[in-house]
Amino acid sequence: MRTGPAAGRSGYFHEALCYALDEELLAVAVPFLLDGVAAGEPTFVALGERTGGLVRSALPTDSGVQFLTGAGVYARPTAAIRMYRKLLADLVADGAEQIRIIGEVPPPSLGPTWDWWARYEAAINRAYDDWPLWSMCAYDTRITPAEVLADVAATHPHFATADRGHLPSPDFLPPETFLRRNRPVPPDPIQAYPPVLELTDPTAAQARSAVHRAGPGQLPAEDFDDFVIAVSETVTNGLRHGSPPVRLRLWTAPDRIVATVSDTGQGPEDPYAGLLPPTDGKPGGLGLWITHQSCNHVTHYRDAEGFTLRLTAGQPPMPGAAVHSEPPGDDSRPGGSVGQQVSSGTRP
Repeated sequence: MRTGPAAGRSGYFHEALCYALDEELLAVAVPFLLDGVAAGEPTFVALGERTGGLVRSALPTDSGVQFLTGAGVYARPTAAIRMYRKLLADLVADGAEQIRIIGEVPPPSLGPTWDWWARYEAAINRAYDDWPLWSMCAYDTRITPAEVLADVAATHPHFATADRGHLPSPDFLPPETFLRRNRPVPPDPIQAYPPVLELTDPTAAQARSAVHRAGPGQLPAEDFDDFVIAVSETVTNGLRHGSPPVRLRLWTAPDRIVATVSDTGQGPEDPYAGLLPPTDGKPGGLGLWITHQSCNHVTHYRDAEGFTLRLTAGQPPMPGAAVHSEPPGDDSRPGGSVGQQVSSGTRP
């Protein structure tokens, strides 16, 4: 039997907890967690080091609450979805009638990479709806930008309040509606310079070879290999499911590599493409799912010229990051010697 505001419901009860004081966080989190343990429900904390420490200190010793490593859980949206879906399935298979989780995305994710976390918050309304989950997503309003809070209101059906209330969000949007919105995507600062390579209608093999020639810079070998796979999958999707021409462009910086793959089509019809594992055989689903797990940031947009996916490996730019003083095509930059525009066809 389910307890709390989810009693009598099926599926996912998704709440946001927006707080301006640490005391407000604890006023909601501690009863939420202890009530779950008292009801015999698997109960978890997936907060960051600071907020997780506050909650741990406020709980009694041997409270029965289980702590997950927040930074590890929320490394990438698709990784979080994959981990939670397995956890929820295993717990329900063991007899759980309700699971409680309070978590938060890491504060750096509230900046330039927030767009894919906003899509995560929308997508999990469906991704976790097969299980009796009651979760709270914590947002500290002292550090959360107003535009992020607007997305929080649009992606969470309910708000938890410090007086233990559970209010509907008047701004909530069905996840499909939210995910289909064409969000503005600010360019990475290194995109202010010409790309180090540009290919039109490359094969997947040509794309992989060109990225390898550009080089990994200072990226770990595993991260670079994952990025090459992501570029290959994205180019393949564009060739198979997009509209020609398909154009690959690549920029490099000491701490990251950015690639865009564009075609003149409208992009995938499935609003969950890339965020949820494909189960219905829709075109491009598996490639986008792999891509979202292989990069440190994936975003997309539509404009008058078609659909573009942007992939980032390495450290995405922080808020207010300045453009590097040397253009990416300079030979002193990683991949700079490749950067005299290479093309396998004509530009559109």
